[in-house]
Amino acid sequence: MSGSTLVSTGELETHLAHWRVFDCRHDLMQHELGAQQYRDSHIPGALFAHLERDLSAPKTGRNGRHPLPERGAFIAWLGRQGLHPADPVVCYDGGNGAMAARLWWMLRWAGHGQVAVLDGGFAKWVAEGRPVTRDVPRYPETRYPLRNALAVAVDVRDVEKARAFLLDARAPARFRGEQEPIDPVAGHIPGARNRFNAHNLAPDGTLKAPAALKREFLEVLEGRDPAEVVHYCGSGVAACHNLLALEVAGLPGGKLYAGSWSEWIADPDRPVGTGAA
Repeated sequence: MSGSTLVSTGELETHLAHWRVFDCRHDLMQHELGAQQYRDSHIPGALFAHLERDLSAPKTGRNGRHPLPERGAFIAWLGRQGLHPADPVVCYDGGNGAMAARLWWMLRWAGHGQVAVLDGGFAKWVAEGRPVTRDVPRYPETRYPLRNALAVAVDVRDVEKARAFLLDARAPARFRGEQEPIDPVAGHIPGARNRFNAHNLAPDGTLKAPAALKREFLEVLEGRDPAEVVHYCGSGVAACHNLLALEVAGLPGGKLYAGSWSEWIADPDRPVGTGAA
């Protein structure tokens, strides 16, 4: 694996026998749809990573819709998947890469160096007639070691007390508070700016070229150091897609507020912004 951001469908097929693959398909409104899709058909060798059960901690009603698990709990899950620190890993989902980017970010948070997202996802893989299977592979369990994190998470206390630059990855109408299809309160964290993660994509569903992403993000950041930016969305998923796009653009180092909007609004005393930034 040449990098830790994206791999093409052709590159993955070439290395399929030697790379580890995780299927991250998920529907925010139908939580078991991704698992059913995996059972029906997936890339050979792939294991399924369930956003609700594997990539999130239990919900308390105050910690958001997809709270980040304890790092040790996630590392234990990696061991149960039979992962070794030197294994190249490819994450994919049904299309735009936002769900896959959550696992990509978490693996970097666990210190795993060789991890990338499949550009174009399962949709591109199938459209090109590449192999699929219903067989579920088995890997012997490992003891995945505790390693230095390669990605940074912040919690709600950090967001409340800091004057960090916040970048919201949700659709503009949700950011402005004009509509909210998932969470009970509409709006955004006051002071945040908006960069809809869907704008990271080219018309064919792959990520835009690095130069285009760099130009667009620099315009939003207005001269700020990308490493000082805190990214959030509804529940800490789409924000990972912006972090992935920034890595592709050569602007690494941003932080994730995993609790995101769904955690922020759990406390009615926290302020809510509406309208354009």
